[in-house]
Amino acid sequence: MKNLDLILAEKLLKISAIKLQPDNPFTWASGWNSPIYTDNRKTLSYPDVRSFIKVELSRIILENFPEVEAVAGVATGAIAQGALVSDTLGLPYVYVRSTPKDHGLENLIEGDLRPGSKVVVIEDLISTGGSSLKAVEAIRNAGCDVVGMVAIFSYEFPIATKAFKDAGVKLITLSNYSALINAALETGFIRNADVDTLKEWRKDPSIWTPVVDKEEE
Repeated sequence: MKNLDLILAEKLLKISAIKLQPDNPFTWASGWNSPIYTDNRKTLSYPDVRSFIKVELSRIILENFPEVEAVAGVATGAIAQGALVSDTLGLPYVYVRSTPKDHGLENLIEGDLRPGSKVVVIEDLISTGGSSLKAVEAIRNAGCDVVGMVAIFSYEFPIATKAFKDAGVKLITLSNYSALINAALETGFIRNADVDTLKEWRKDPSIWTPVVDKEEE
């Protein structure tokens, strides 16, 4: 029986929520070259995948953070999934903006979050961990206890692993980059010759450059 991380990786590839192009890389907003592009918002358009993610995120929270009292989604990618999970669990819900609103009450956290609440944060994608941990900081500054974070997918960058450890945040993801490579190879989304390229990129994506015109093994 396949593990959850492989099952979800296959689903994300099938609906093109994740695209792999080792020989024709994407350019991220950071300027990094990348053989992968992830848009987990696409899962919302596929009821079966959307429900699968909602159920598994909820299950992980109940199994690992039974003390949870509120759910927080990280804007913008995890707003919808966070709402779905909080509704499933019957818990209060807020979402955290990347920056305070520039008018009105200038809220950073949207919704009512009771000080002292034990909060689980929902994220759609973990890359370097920077934006995710800013949301954690905002919730802590509001006087709440972040008991953990659950996310749909992680690139498994070493820098993110260290950042979450340093911040004292337990992170659990449904799927990850390692599982994605295995799933992509099994289902024919990539060739054997692409595997080393994809693994090299994760080691240091800031300096990675694609190797073109390589023959399949």
